Amino acid sequence: MILSVITSLSVRLSARSLSLPVLRSTLVTHPHPTTHFNRQHVTMQSSRHTTVSGGASLKPGATRGISSTLTTDNTSPALGARLAINDIQRRTPSPRGANGDDDSEAESYRDGRRDEVDRDTRGRAFAWCRDFLSGSWKTISEQDFQISIVSGGLSNLLYKCSLPEHVRPVADEPARVLLRIYGAILQGVDSLVLESVMFAILAERTLGPRLFGIFPEGRLEQYIPSKRLRTDQLAIPELSSEIAMKMARFHGMKMPFNKEPKWLFGTIDRYMEQIKTLKFVRDAHIKKFNKLMKYDLPNELDNLRSLLAATHSPVVFCHNDVQEGNILMLDGRQADAPEKLMLIDFEYSSYNYRGFDFGNHFCEWMYDYTYDQWPFYKANLDHYPTREQQLHFIRHYLKESGGYAGRENHLQAEEELMLEANRYALASHFFWGLWSIIQARISTIEFGYMDYALCRFDAYFKQKKLFA
Repeated sequence: MILSVITSLSVRLSARSLSLPVLRSTLVTHPHPTTHFNRQHVTMQSSRHTTVSGGASLKPGATRGISSTLTTDNTSPALGARLAINDIQRRTPSPRGANGDDDSEAESYRDGRRDEVDRDTRGRAFAWCRDFLSGSWKTISEQDFQISIVSGGLSNLLYKCSLPEHVRPVADEPARVLLRIYGAILQGVDSLVLESVMFAILAERTLGPRLFGIFPEGRLEQYIPSKRLRTDQLAIPELSSEIAMKMARFHGMKMPFNKEPKWLFGTIDRYMEQIKTLKFVRDAHIKKFNKLMKYDLPNELDNLRSLLAATHSPVVFCHNDVQEGNILMLDGRQADAPEKLMLIDFEYSSYNYRGFDFGNHFCEWMYDYTYDQWPFYKANLDHYPTREQQLHFIRHYLKESGGYAGRENHLQAEEELMLEANRYALASHFFWGLWSIIQARISTIEFGYMDYALCRFDAYFKQKKLFA
């Protein structure tokens, strides 16, 4: 199956090139309707409590008919990219805000998120389900086709597609699936292919949802009856311990990918180069962007790189986005069942420093992406896990991973991992802060990306005072 996924996706991408002449040099966000945020990586909203197999990583809905293009300088591919992007017009003209600006993001979203599926997306979704799922899906009309927005992601758009109630599967085709439509592909098409292969591998190992179809614009996944965790549930001891054990198992996997830890700083460096060329046109964005640029991010990055170089952290296969929206509470499991959770959304997964998964997860305790009004998230830095909560997580991880083996002093092993986690939390803030600045310019998903970037860098400097 893995080979067929690689072949199918590569051929389709080569043949259609996502409507682009050079895959590595161009990024397109397809026109589609608004989806709800959950960072994933983006995935949040009230509908998030009906869930599914996927979510994006934070990290949220879209405006119709908007396309964005990321162009790479072919003479200097290692340095990243220059962004040539059409301005994204929000769904309503921006009235003057309280500060007199012509462009107020908050005012633009005063009615909250939209939840309708536009006609174009509905038509494309129906065609994909009919072609890839077959069986009863070929017998229904588009009028009978059922589709709804689910708690989405900050990176992708997610929809639940279903057969009508009066139609039953005739063979082994599913009655409902999750449709994922890719958003702005910041990591390049090569990463998209790798993530699809990774998804198929984890599905075969029953560590993730099944894959039903894959195409240049997205894929069809198994819809898993479940609920995404809420931010406050991360602090529940029995859930925290299971998340730690799931993380340990993920880190123990051997995957057929490059095992050099290039992902973290390679991606950060690319984002930094892209940000140098960003041009914002909305007053609200310009003011926030200028404030971010006063942080002297290149110098901060040098300091962060030096700090982490002096912090021991083994290289393992990391999820890189273990946040509540990417953790499913499976339906039908008893409250005391030892296996109630499933990790999903692997688009950022790669070989990386172990500390990043820890630090990133601890940071996610502070952010609630279910808020349905601008900026579509809430932050509370006081919710960062306490020393006792961190130790609870770390002890279950070390026990599951065999991290205590050969260590006479268990306390020392715990303290070392705690320092590692809290220093790499700085990398999490820096990474998602940069990511969010770029998303503010290219994404059509409804989310306060620039506000989120400011929030993450504010947390970065507070964390730096404690652990740098």
